[in-house]
Amino acid sequence: MIFDGHNDVLLKLMVNGGVDKAGSFVTGRDGHIDIPRANIGGFGGGFFALYVRSPLNGKSLDDKYDEMKQPQYDVPLPAPVPQADALPVIMEEIAILLHLQEMGALKICHTADDLRGCFASGQMAAIMHMEGAEAIDAELHTLDVLHAAGLRSLGPVWSRDTIFGYGVPFRFPSDGDIGDGLTEAGFRLVKRCNELGIMLDLSHLNEAGFWDIAKTTDAPLVATHSNVHAICSHARNLTDKQLAAIAESDGMVGLNFACAFLREDGQMDLDTPLDTMLRHLDYMIEKLGEDRVGLGSDFDGAWVPEAITDVAGLNNLRAAMRAHGYDEPLMRKLCHENWLRVLDKTWKE
Repeated sequence: MIFDGHNDVLLKLMVNGGVDKAGSFVTGRDGHIDIPRANIGGFGGGFFALYVRSPLNGKSLDDKYDEMKQPQYDVPLPAPVPQADALPVIMEEIAILLHLQEMGALKICHTADDLRGCFASGQMAAIMHMEGAEAIDAELHTLDVLHAAGLRSLGPVWSRDTIFGYGVPFRFPSDGDIGDGLTEAGFRLVKRCNELGIMLDLSHLNEAGFWDIAKTTDAPLVATHSNVHAICSHARNLTDKQLAAIAESDGMVGLNFACAFLREDGQMDLDTPLDTMLRHLDYMIEKLGEDRVGLGSDFDGAWVPEAITDVAGLNNLRAAMRAHGYDEPLMRKLCHENWLRVLDKTWKE
C-alpha cells in the first residue's frame, strides 16, 4: 500500500463543480486520483491539500509548464493572496473533503491510530493539509479553528509570499537561497503548530525560512513533496545541507513526482524514466537513512512521468523499485511506514 505525502485533488474537484460533483471521486474522473484507479494502484491515501490557486490572468497551467520546458527559466511568482479571498476557498475545499468522508470514500485522520485503523481496514486515509497559509490570520485564530476541524499538516507558503514567510519561484537552475526568512508572525505560527501537534511542511519554503523553522521547531523537519538539488538544481529541491538537517531532526522527505523537479535538465517533460525517480530515492536513502524517505507524488497538481500517469500507475513504480533491488521491508518503509513513523513523533493525540 502506498500512503502519499501530497495531492491537489480537492482543488481539482472544487474547480470542476465543487461539492455537487464530488461524487466523481467515487465513480471516476479526469485527473490523477479517484477510487476506481486507487484500488488498482494500491493507493491507501495521503495528505489532501487545501490550496488557493493564483489568478491565471488569461494563461493556463499548460502555459506555465511550457515555460518550464526551456533550458533555463524563471516563472514569476504570483502576488500574495489576501486572507479575505483565501478563506472562502479553503472552506469550500474542506466541505468537499467532509462530503467525501460522508460518502464513505475516505476517512479524515486526526491521529496516528486513525491512520493505523485505515491501513488495517483498507479504507482510504486522508490527512487535512494546508499548502500555503493565506487563509490564516496573523493572530492565528483561524489556525485554532482549522485544527479543531481536522487540520493536521501545514506548509506556511506555496511559493508566493504570505504574512508568515517567503517561497521559492519555479526557477532553474537555482537554489532556495532567495529572500528573507520567517516573519514575526511566521515564528508565532511555528510555535503554535508545535503546541497543537500540526506537522510543518517545508516544501516550497525558501532556504532562509527553512533554517528559521529548523532552529525554532521542536518537531521533526519534514518536506512532504521535494527532491534532491544535487541531481536536479531546481529552486524547489533540497540541498545536501538541508537533507542533513532533516536527518538530524529524525524527519523525512517525500519524493515529488513532478518531472521538472526530477530531471537533471529541469524540464517539465512527461518522457521522464522511472530510473530518474530511483536516483532521487537512492540519494535520499544515502543522506537520510531508509527510515526517513517516502513518496509525495503531487498528483493532480503536477505533470508526472507518463510511465506512471495516475494512481493506477503506482504499480509500475513499485515494479521498478523492486527491480532496482529494494527488498520488501524497505518497500514497506518507503511506501507507507515512514509516514506513520514521523507522524507518531509529531502529532499530539
